[in-house]
This record gives sequence, structure tokens and C-alpha cells, in this order.
Amino acid sequence: MNIAIYPGSFDPITNGHLDVAFRAAKLFDRLVIAVYRESQKPGSLFATPERIEIAQRAIQQSGNPLAAKIEVASFSGLTVDYARELGAGTIVRGLRAVSDFEYEFKYAHMNNRLAPEIEVVCLMTSSRYSFISSSLIREVALLGGDVDGLVPENVRVALHNRVREQGHAERERRVGDSTHG
Repeated sequence: MNIAIYPGSFDPITNGHLDVAFRAAKLFDRLVIAVYRESQKPGSLFATPERIEIAQRAIQQSGNPLAAKIEVASFSGLTVDYARELGAGTIVRGLRAVSDFEYEFKYAHMNNRLAPEIEVVCLMTSSRYSFISSSLIREVALLGGDVDGLVPENVRVALHNRVREQGHAERERRVGDSTHG
């Protein structure tokens, strides 16, 4: 079986991620979207179990017949070690713009040094998604902007709910601060 992993933080998964995942699923018997557990990216919104559930639901609700070839799991440590653990011979990465190339170039060479038996394959994101990143989606959502069409519907709802929760928590904190000062 030809297995590939598609690693990332996926906080949250976007239509650009799904574009790469479904295109990769055409090339492999099984694709594992590998959610990195130790992601400490600034502004993270969702815990690992939430990111997994959101991604699983997005894939299931996509209506894409290739969804049956894709699973979502979490991992920690080196990506190449997780790939070996699964018996994956390929790591899939997405390229949005030229700015991604330098990072992915270094990433691919380091992984080749660590695990020469595992290939890194970069797929260019479709042009309609080339400007989308999880961090940009989070920023727009936190500022009350519309992310419809940039993320699957379940992700849009999860973002809306999280922003509402955070806004409520922030208001509660401010009220608490004002009563103690």
C-alpha cells in the first residue's frame, strides 16, 4: 500500500489544505492528515482534539469520493519518525507562493538527511486558494471578518463559536478587573 502523510498544525483546516489533500489522495492509496500535537504557533485557537474533529468533519462533509482514502490523526516528534511508524513513503507539503518555497526546500532537505527513504512531495495549491493560510483565517475571524468560501462550513461555524466564546471570556475578565480595582 502506497501511504503518504500530510503534516501540519491545521489550526484550522482551510479549503487550501483540503485542495492539497484531495489532490494528494489521487496519488496515494492512503493519505493521513497528520495534525502536529505540539504546535505552539502564536494565536492558536483550537486544541489538538478539536483540530482533528474539525478536519475529519470537513473531509466527511466535502462530498468528495476521495474522502474515503483520507484519515486524520495526530502525532508528536519528528515527522519522518511518524511517517516510518505508519509505513508512509511520502510526506506531502503544500506550496502557496514563492515565499513558501524556501521553507519547504529546507524542510525537504532536512527530512532527506534524517530519512533518505522517505520522499517529500510538494503540491502547489490551486490559485484560488494561494493566499489562504490558517493564521490569516484566524486573524480575519477574530476581527469579525467573513471567511465564507475560504474554509469548509463546519470550520466557519467552529471559528464563529470560538470567537464568540473568547469575546465572552474577555468581557467577563474586564468586568472582573473593574470590580477589583
